[in-house]
Amino acid sequence: MTVTPVLLCGGSGTRLWPLSRKSYPKQFVPLVGDETLFQATAKRVSQGRYAAPLVLTNSDFRFIVTEQLAEIGVDPGAILIEPEGRNTGPAVLAAALWLEKSNPDTVMLVSPSDHVIPDSVAFDAAVAIAQDAAADGDIVTFGITPTHAETGYGYLELASQPSGTEAVSLTKFVEKPDAAKAAALVASGKHLWNAGIFLFSVKTIIDAFRKHAPDLMEPVQAAVDEAEADLGFLRLASGPWSKAENISIDYAVMERSSNLSVVPFSAGWSDLGGWDAVWRETGQDDRGVAVSGRATAIDCDNTLLRSEDDRVEVVGIGLNHIVAVAMPDAVLIADSRRAQDVKLAVQSLKDRNAVQAEAFPKDHRPWGWFESLVIGERFQVKRIVVHPGAALSLQSHHHRSEHWIVVEGTAKVTVDETVKLVSENESVYIPLGAVHRMENPGKVPMVLIEVQTGSYLGEDDIIRYDDVYARGQGAKG
Repeated sequence: MTVTPVLLCGGSGTRLWPLSRKSYPKQFVPLVGDETLFQATAKRVSQGRYAAPLVLTNSDFRFIVTEQLAEIGVDPGAILIEPEGRNTGPAVLAAALWLEKSNPDTVMLVSPSDHVIPDSVAFDAAVAIAQDAAADGDIVTFGITPTHAETGYGYLELASQPSGTEAVSLTKFVEKPDAAKAAALVASGKHLWNAGIFLFSVKTIIDAFRKHAPDLMEPVQAAVDEAEADLGFLRLASGPWSKAENISIDYAVMERSSNLSVVPFSAGWSDLGGWDAVWRETGQDDRGVAVSGRATAIDCDNTLLRSEDDRVEVVGIGLNHIVAVAMPDAVLIADSRRAQDVKLAVQSLKDRNAVQAEAFPKDHRPWGWFESLVIGERFQVKRIVVHPGAALSLQSHHHRSEHWIVVEGTAKVTVDETVKLVSENESVYIPLGAVHRMENPGKVPMVLIEVQTGSYLGEDDIIRYDDVYARGQGAKG
């Protein structure tokens, strides 16, 4: 029996601000190593017993998903687009109902796409154990052997001491504890961290939803039945989807089911739920210092220093238990023992309407990305990178004109009825109201500098006449 990975990648990861933000969350960022967390997750379940992955994401991330999968040579089985976030309960049910139509005999491995599991071989062995339990009709979860008394995770209480070679019956779920209770749970030897990774057959999980969360069945089934193909994606129907309860799979099914078992896993795992976790997973020197990018530590202890921009040097002197992360538009400096409080900073920024709270410096689009270099009252300077063979939409603006200077590669530029090639060190002017398009006809990325001038420079000042990515109107479509 094959195992179909179901990869969930719609979260925002605010505890890893400023590197992870709502517009570009942590699963798409290379936090540990050169690959992104999403790519590492997909590669971990891309060979052997695994079928092509089923991915659930949202509209803003759909092209990031396909781009990152293409970079590692993984072809997804299907990508389901959630019209809005309704938590993991409806998402998992939608995946199961979709697979019931296309591959009803498969076993589903449901996994977040933002976890670190360095030992893929050990993880695959755990999946094999879980697969045996799932064949008997169990709903299987994966429990992580605790390495310390963690208050940021939920726990799984086992019916007996785990042997490590077979699934163990689950007694109950334990909510995130305080420090004293966490220490007691770890000392008991019968509690594991809840990794939020599950394995079950399509039939078993659909039956569980019918029994324990019947109100989800009708709206989610309708959202799947009425889904529409959109390029290479499948958009779940927004009307019925909006009627589905916003609920996690833990509350909807897991905590109400009796056919639960746990496969212990002790070969290394982290959900990277905060900068303290990133520090633990990053190579440290003998004083517990981890640096990344253009960062320098002098006489520091137990400290994480990261620069995420080649133009920014981060220097720490005499620091202890400090996290410092520098981005082009924001800097975080925090006591590493208060890493979970980063989400409070994000909320404070949102309350002040600071754009840095949710928007990433690089705005990723299906054709590439851009970043603002200078913003004035009536002008803006951007760097734009267009992938080989990619094209922006045919568009016009009501409030701004644009001047494009190609600095790398060659651009194919349309301005009203004129189409021409613009090479390095050449430029072209786009008058206000002109219908225009930029394409990269080459085989290497094309880079240009765009200077905008006008009374309004917002991304929503755009009218699309034609778009190969079918984004519709609006800033991103």
